[in-house]
Amino acid sequence: MTSPPRIDGSHGEGGGQIVRTSLALAIVTGRGVAIDNIRAGRKEPGLKRQHLTAVNAAAEICGGRVTGAAVRSRAVTLEPGPVRPGNYHFNVGSAGSATLVLQTVLPALLIADGPSSLILEGGTHNPWSPPFDFLQRVYLPLVERMGPRVIARLERPGFYPKGGGRFVVSVQPSPTLRGFDLLERGEIVATRARVLLSNLPPHIAERELDTVVKKLRWRRDQCAIDELPSHGPGNVLTLEVESEHATELCTAFGRLGIRAEQVAREAIADVEAYLATDAPVGPHLADQLLLPLGLSARQARERGEATGGGSFRTLPLTEHSTTHIELLRTLLDIQIEVTPAPDAATCTVRVSP
Repeated sequence: MTSPPRIDGSHGEGGGQIVRTSLALAIVTGRGVAIDNIRAGRKEPGLKRQHLTAVNAAAEICGGRVTGAAVRSRAVTLEPGPVRPGNYHFNVGSAGSATLVLQTVLPALLIADGPSSLILEGGTHNPWSPPFDFLQRVYLPLVERMGPRVIARLERPGFYPKGGGRFVVSVQPSPTLRGFDLLERGEIVATRARVLLSNLPPHIAERELDTVVKKLRWRRDQCAIDELPSHGPGNVLTLEVESEHATELCTAFGRLGIRAEQVAREAIADVEAYLATDAPVGPHLADQLLLPLGLSARQARERGEATGGGSFRTLPLTEHSTTHIELLRTLLDIQIEVTPAPDAATCTVRVSP
C-alpha cells in the first residue's frame, strides 16, 4: 500500500489553510494525506474549533477515516472514500469561520455525481477569513463560470466574537470544470459601499460612509446600511468594485477602541491599492482561484489534453498564495507559473496540466 503524502503544516504561511487545502485535495484525488506540525508557529498551535469542523466535514462527505480529530491536535490523517453528495449541516460552534469550512468541502462537491445542499453555522464575518459577501459576490460567480451552479444565501450573520451565523449553500455540480483566463479587468461598471451593523449605534455606519464618500468621492446613493439581527454586536464595511470581467470586495471590521473613520480608511486603502493597477484579481481572490483552476488542470491532464486550468493577473502574491501554490503542485502534480510584470506591480499566474 502506498503511503500517503506527508504535509508539513508549519511550512510557508503555516496556518489553517494548509490543513483545509490538503483535506480538500485528498477528497478530490481519493488519495490519503497526513498533515504534521499543524499551525506549529502560532500562538495556540494545533487545530482550533473551525479547523476541527473542517476535518470532520471532510471525512463526512467522503465517508473517510480520520485520525487526530481533536482540538489542539497537531497531526491529522485522512483516508478518503468516494465523495457522497447530499444534505449536510456543519456547525463550528463558535465565531470560527464557517466560510472556510465550506471551502474545504466545496471543491469535491463541485465535481460530484449529484447535487448537494449545505447548512453552515458559525462565523460568517470575521477578520481572518473571507466574509460571506466575498464568497457570494466575488468568488462563486467565477466558480460558476467553470460549469457548476452554486447559490449561497445568508440567513443570519455571525460576527466575532459571538458567532452564531448561518448560511445555506446549494451545489449543482459539473463533471468537468472549464478553465478560464482572467487577464483584463475591463471597464468599472459599478461601485458600492455597504455597512452591516448589528446591536450598535447607527452613527457608526454613518461616519464610515461619510469617510468613504469624502475619500473615494463615491456618491451617497452608492452607499447602504443594513441593520441585521445577530447574536452579538457587529460592524463590517464592504467596498465593492464591479468591473466587466471581475468583482473585487474590500472589507474592514469595526472593533473595540477603533474609531469608525479609521475602520473606513482601512477598507479605502485596500480599494486604492486595487485601483492603482488594472489587474482584475485582488490578492484574496487570487488565493481562492488557485484550487479550482488547479482541479481543471488536473482533469485535463487525466483526459490527456494539453489545455486546461487557466490564468489570471493579480497584485503581488501573498504568502498564503505562494504556500497554496506549493501544495497544489505537490498534491495535484500540475504546473503553476508566476510571471511578475516589469514594474513588479502585478503578476500573471498560469495554471496548466
